[in-house]
Amino acid sequence: MRLVISLAGVLLMLITFLTGIFVVDQRQYAIVFARGEVKTVIENPGLNFKLPAPFQNVIFLDKRTLSSETQEPDRIITAEKMNILVDWYVKWRIVDPTLYYVSFGADEQRTQDRLAQIVKAALNDEITKRTLRQVIAGDREGLMAAIKKKMSEEARQIGLRIVDVRIRRLDYVEQINHSVYERMKSERTRVANELRSTGAADSEKIQADADRQRTVIMAEAYREAEKIRGQGDAAATRIYAQAFGQNPEFYKFYRSLEAYRASFNKKTDVMVVDPSSDFFRYMKNPRQGR
Repeated sequence: MRLVISLAGVLLMLITFLTGIFVVDQRQYAIVFARGEVKTVIENPGLNFKLPAPFQNVIFLDKRTLSSETQEPDRIITAEKMNILVDWYVKWRIVDPTLYYVSFGADEQRTQDRLAQIVKAALNDEITKRTLRQVIAGDREGLMAAIKKKMSEEARQIGLRIVDVRIRRLDYVEQINHSVYERMKSERTRVANELRSTGAADSEKIQADADRQRTVIMAEAYREAEKIRGQGDAAATRIYAQAFGQNPEFYKFYRSLEAYRASFNKKTDVMVVDPSSDFFRYMKNPRQGR
């Protein structure tokens, strides 16, 4: 009988011992609590012991960097009172397991909801100070640093540390998309018309300059041609004078032939001239002048 009691006692102790052993993974925190109160937090990995339930219980929390993101884009108002939709994501981790457990228990959904509230509040605080152009094309790093700072102050109070926060996408709300697109279209049309007007003015200017240059070049070419022609005529006259000066009588005869050719160019030409005039000198007596 005593042996049976002893074996039962040993078995009970073994069961108690085995149910009290738990292993902490290097990627986890372990919180040991009793009757809803946190007794100890184990951060180092390894084998640990607790009292069996219901005297003590243990829960595990992830110590890795986790991420949260928008399910639906948040609507934020910019400094110029323009509604935009902001799509974001945030990376965070648990740094104070006790404070985190007191704030959320082990409910990750509550954590996600609270983080969404913190992100939206920080986005509202910072984006409402800036215009849309400043948010999109301004100091994006400065904006994100300010948002992260505001979020970190809030997250520290619930046992979290914000590792990073980023805006993934900005968009207009559907109600103003059409007006924005029309305004953009009008602006692009205005710029295009200005470019066309500038191009037409430049084209006319270039055409006028080309016409002026053409006129100048043609005038200079004509002047040069006339100069060369005059020089040629002068040279020809000089050569004729030198050639005909050697035999004046032949020159007179040659000039008379030229006059006859010019006067009797057509068979129907008629001339009324005194036959005794010098014009018919070489017609009457070809030998005269020898």
